Amino acid sequence: MMKKILLASAIVTMAFSSASMAAGDAAAGQAKSGICTACHNADGNSMVPMYPKLAGQHATYLENALKAYRDGQRTGGNAAIMAPMAKGLSDQDIANLAAYYSQQKAK
Repeated sequence: MMKKILLASAIVTMAFSSASMAAGDAAAGQAKSGICTACHNADGNSMVPMYPKLAGQHATYLENALKAYRDGQRTGGNAAIMAPMAKGLSDQDIANLAAYYSQQKAK
């Protein structure tokens, strides 16, 4: 029983430390978001139906999506547009953008 408690405690601790290590800087994300505004609007609330709203999305989802575009793992939908946009982004850039857009209010 004690081993199960210790294992569960270790898993929870690792999960929280991983989340905090991956956390982005929203201010840096806003500074980097200039190229995103053409399609997604300055606050991530796209006015064009074919471009998704980024505002209020979970940061982890946004990070995974951008990395998948950047790394060529996401090929459908708007991949032809997004892949070149994401190509030059570092993991930290992506975390920062995700932090920024996840903190915006969806409209």
